[in-house]
Amino acid sequence: MTVLIAGGGTGGHVFPMLAVGQALRRASDEVDVFYVGTERGLEARVMPQAGEDLELLDVAPLRGGGLKGFMKGAAKAVASLKASRDLVRRRRPDVVLSVGGYAGGPIALAARAMGVPLAVLEPNSVLGLTNRWLGPFAHRAYVAFGDVDKRFRKHVAIRSGVPLRNAFAPKPYKASHHRFHVLVLGGSLGAKALNERLPEAFSALQALVPHATIVHQTGRGNSAETWERYLRAGVGDVSARVTDFIDGVADELGRADVVIQRCGASSLAELCLVGRASVLVPFPFAADQHQLANARSLERAGAAVALEQSEATSERLANELMKLAADPDLRARMAMSAATLATPDAADTIARDLLSLATGKASAQLRAREEK
Repeated sequence: MTVLIAGGGTGGHVFPMLAVGQALRRASDEVDVFYVGTERGLEARVMPQAGEDLELLDVAPLRGGGLKGFMKGAAKAVASLKASRDLVRRRRPDVVLSVGGYAGGPIALAARAMGVPLAVLEPNSVLGLTNRWLGPFAHRAYVAFGDVDKRFRKHVAIRSGVPLRNAFAPKPYKASHHRFHVLVLGGSLGAKALNERLPEAFSALQALVPHATIVHQTGRGNSAETWERYLRAGVGDVSARVTDFIDGVADELGRADVVIQRCGASSLAELCLVGRASVLVPFPFAADQHQLANARSLERAGAAVALEQSEATSERLANELMKLAADPDLRARMAMSAATLATPDAADTIARDLLSLATGKASAQLRAREEK
């Protein structure tokens, strides 16, 4: 039995892909999993490092490059449809899962046209562009937010939650007056606004909370400049660590008292599964403001403080951190609220359902052969 998982671009796509692949192998010894992405996406680095079978498509984004960028992306999208059909014909998957991103669309359309069962993953509270197009063709949609399931045909959507890798697990929070550790996560690409504003915010916090410490993930190529900002703000390496990328983010989440981060669905799911209080600063240019919608969902649940980027000045960030540093019970309540939103079995739920879709296809093929 063969499962094709397509999509990618950012960690919010790539790590759920890996999580579902891991769950499929746990569920069956007879499943062959392979991935399809693009050379420009994070998957081109992460998948080979993980020893995974990755095929690449030449696809470009349709948004964000003006008319010229759209035309270039459209031309590549048309060309990628033939390449996708050839790939599906050659690899003969029993089911296809699209997680969104550049490669997800053409592979999904090719699979559907060739009679292969199609499933899509929509982890955000706002339906993404690719899944809007694919929704009418999908046999199954795995969603994390309740309102999204209404955008698909009846009986298509399953509220699975966001699939996470094996490294993530609940870690009950123990509040303390004697420790206050801040973790800053800007996403796989980093967050320029957080890199610019957190050094002064943390310096102001440390003036009142001398034992405070911070780990700041800046995105690749940004750590040196951000570290200079911390030094200029009077923060040294005894209390601060600045790094381009954190490979062991699950462990870092477990050590944190408060997390400041962007609001992609996957990173929020990781935050909730570990269970930590947070200050959320959504990326203001995310498609359809889906990061803001994600952040507001956690804020309504009492799990987070959500600040639009224009509100998240150094002074405001410092004030929010000071409130949380002064109130361990508040941090504990927010951490517990976050944990109640977690869906630890999401990857296994999706894997079992994908196998049932694949088996249904195999059974239909067997019946067709017997009827001949």
